[in-house]
Amino acid sequence: MIEKADYLIIESAKLNRLEIEDLIKFRKKPLWFSNTDLSGSDLSRLNLSDSYFERCNLTETDFTATRLESTTWKGCRGAKMKFKSAILNEAKFENSDLNNSDWQNCRLGIVSFTSCKLTGSNFSGAASLGVTFKDTLLIGTFLLGFSFLKCELDNLDFSDADLRDVDFRNTVFKGGSLSNARVNGARFDNADLREASLHGLKLMDAKQFKGAIISKNQAAMLLSSLGLTVA
Repeated sequence: MIEKADYLIIESAKLNRLEIEDLIKFRKKPLWFSNTDLSGSDLSRLNLSDSYFERCNLTETDFTATRLESTTWKGCRGAKMKFKSAILNEAKFENSDLNNSDWQNCRLGIVSFTSCKLTGSNFSGAASLGVTFKDTLLIGTFLLGFSFLKCELDNLDFSDADLRDVDFRNTVFKGGSLSNARVNGARFDNADLREASLHGLKLMDAKQFKGAIISKNQAAMLLSSLGLTVA
């Protein structure tokens, strides 16, 4: 259980890079930012591991190549944030608006996203292992080559997302949508898709879905994309 007494609390402030560097240099406890305005700040290549971000304004904040292991992000506003090449292993994101954020080539080991907005975000080249998403919007997100191997995906909306070469093998979809997503080269071997919306999904290569479990209605819809009618 997280206790505030274990952190150095920074509340309701507008901080710049030099002030953050001083906090890091002299801290004896991890940092807890509460209602802090870090919008537009360049916080690249710093070590902010174990920090807690609560209801912070992080719009367009640059965390490029920053160490952010075991961080917690709760109720934050972070549109257009940059996490390029950042290390985010064991981070937790909850109830945060992260639309159009940039996660290219970052490290996402055992990271969780719960009730977040990630519409239009770019995860191309991200190193993912054990990442979990729950009740999260991924509409129009770029997930080229991302791995969801053996994951259980709870109510995720991938509508219009770029899912090329994504690994969905042995994945269970609990609701959610793949409507109009681009799935060229994606793998759905042995995935359970029965509860997902597949509206507008085009079947490019039947081998992608080898062993996948789908409903009769879904099968008819996928076959119709090939010009076939199920009588």
